Amino acid sequence: MSIRPVKRIIESKPTMEGAGVKLRRGFGFGDTTEFDPFLLFDDFRNDHPNDYLAGFPWHPHRGIETITYVLAGEVAHGDSLGNQGTLGAGDVQWMTAGSGILHQEMPKGDAQGHMHGFQLWANLPSALKMTTPRYQDVKGRDVPEVTDDDGTRVRVVCGDFWGAKGPVEGVAADPRYLDVSVPPGTRKRLQVETTRHAFAYVFAGSGTFRDASAPRGVLTEGPDDHDNPVLDQTGNRSLVLFDRGDEIVVQAGDQGIRFLLVSGKPIEEPVAWYGPIVMNTKDELQTALSELRSDTFIKHRSR
Repeated sequence: MSIRPVKRIIESKPTMEGAGVKLRRGFGFGDTTEFDPFLLFDDFRNDHPNDYLAGFPWHPHRGIETITYVLAGEVAHGDSLGNQGTLGAGDVQWMTAGSGILHQEMPKGDAQGHMHGFQLWANLPSALKMTTPRYQDVKGRDVPEVTDDDGTRVRVVCGDFWGAKGPVEGVAADPRYLDVSVPPGTRKRLQVETTRHAFAYVFAGSGTFRDASAPRGVLTEGPDDHDNPVLDQTGNRSLVLFDRGDEIVVQAGDQGIRFLLVSGKPIEEPVAWYGPIVMNTKDELQTALSELRSDTFIKHRSR
C-alpha cells in the first residue's frame, strides 16, 4: 500500500451565490484540473436565515451533474421538466443537467434556523454533455452506513465501500462519495483507487491527514477566531487535496473528525464554462448562451 501525500490544503473561502446566499467555497471556477472530474464544491452551512432564505432562484445548467447532500434543514427544488420536491436532513439529490435544464433551489432552516448542506459539481464527458436530463433523489434512510470494529462510521452516498453500495448509480465520473466519521484518537486508513483524483473536506471535529512519515500541518479555524486561522490540525471547513497513492491515513483529534471523502476518475477533456454551463469549447459555450437568449436552451420539456 502507498499512502497518498497531502498535495495541498485549502481553507474554504466565504462567497455569495444565488439571490444572496452566504456560503463557503472549497474550489470552483478557474483551473480545476487537479480536481478533475469535479468542478466546484460549496459548503452552505449557516445559522442565520437572512443569509440563505433568498435561495437560488431559476437558473440554467448544462453539461454537468450536481450533487446536493443535506445535513440540516431543507432544500425545496423545482425544474423546467416539472420535477419538484424537498430534500431533508440526510437526503441526497444527484441531478444530471445534460443538454440543459432550468432549476431552482430554495433552502429552509430547521426549527432552530440551522441550514447545512454541500453541493458538488461533476463534469460530463463530451459524449454525454447533451444527454437527457435526469434526477436521482435519495432519502437519507436509503443511504447505507457501515461501521468498522474501531467505531469508524461511513455513509456511502455513491460508489462501493466496505461491502456497501451507495444508492446513486450511473454517474459518468464513476465517483465515490463518502461521509466518514472517525472516533477520537483513532488512526484510520481508507483505501482510494490510485487512478482517481481525491479530496477530503472536514466539517466537524479535527485531526491530521498523514503523509508516509509525519502528519501535515494545515489551516484550521479557531473556535472564536473565524478570520484568523492558525497552523494546527485539520479542522472545520478545511479541504485536503491528495496526491497519488492507494490509501489515505487520518489521525482523529480529541473530539473525533468527520469529513467527506470524494474521489473520481479524471475525464481529461478541455473545459469551457460560464457559471453553471460547462462545455468543451468556447464555440459550444457561445451556442448555449445564444440558445438561452432565444429560448431554445431546453431540449426536453415536461409533458
